[in-house]
Amino acid sequence: MFSGFSEETIQFFLDLKFNNYTDYFHQQHDRYIETVQKPFYEMIEDLGPAMLKIDPEMEVRPYKCLSRIHRDTRFSRDKSPYRDHLWFLFRKAAEPRDRSLFYYFELGPDRLSWGMGFWNENREALDIFRKRMRANPEGMLAFLNDLELEKRHLLLGGSVHKKMALPPEIPERLKRWYLAKDFYIGKWMPDYRQVYTEKICGTVRKDFQAMAPLYRLLRGYADEILQTGGE
Repeated sequence: MFSGFSEETIQFFLDLKFNNYTDYFHQQHDRYIETVQKPFYEMIEDLGPAMLKIDPEMEVRPYKCLSRIHRDTRFSRDKSPYRDHLWFLFRKAAEPRDRSLFYYFELGPDRLSWGMGFWNENREALDIFRKRMRANPEGMLAFLNDLELEKRHLLLGGSVHKKMALPPEIPERLKRWYLAKDFYIGKWMPDYRQVYTEKICGTVRKDFQAMAPLYRLLRGYADEILQTGGE
């Protein structure tokens, strides 16, 4: 059962940042398992039942959800072999990553965030979203208002289409949603002290559940694209 991350979790990330080489990590491997991987796995396991209620096809196995500590440096100028932070994703099992709609949680010494969004742009799914907005802008606005995302400090992030025309029927409050290019809803300025207690798991669970109606809406659009082969 998850009881919070420890100061040793963060200290491991800091130590690895300044000793980012293979021999050091191998020497510290048991420490990594105990102070980093174990609490991440426990948090994933505690969130799993709630995630399956949101989507029964969600992948919730910890070793499938947690990111690798090893970095892929093939196409990066930074050849550091290890990450100084980790994240986990809840997404539909075996879904192609470039079209993946997922929930995420990320933690490191200088970062803490969680939310939901698309891995990449997924222009096709968001084009359906825009089509639905044009067809019923007031209905979409009411749907988003009912989620009360801003009240929970869950805000729309990502880039926008700078040259995309905004139809006249789209109200100002839907503008940012309509023009969205890289799409995610993320927690704004969470209290970092939460990570040291079990409360962080409850907070994340409630936020994930609050985003569930939007997840299911976008999940439907993504599935529609997958079923038609992106045509």
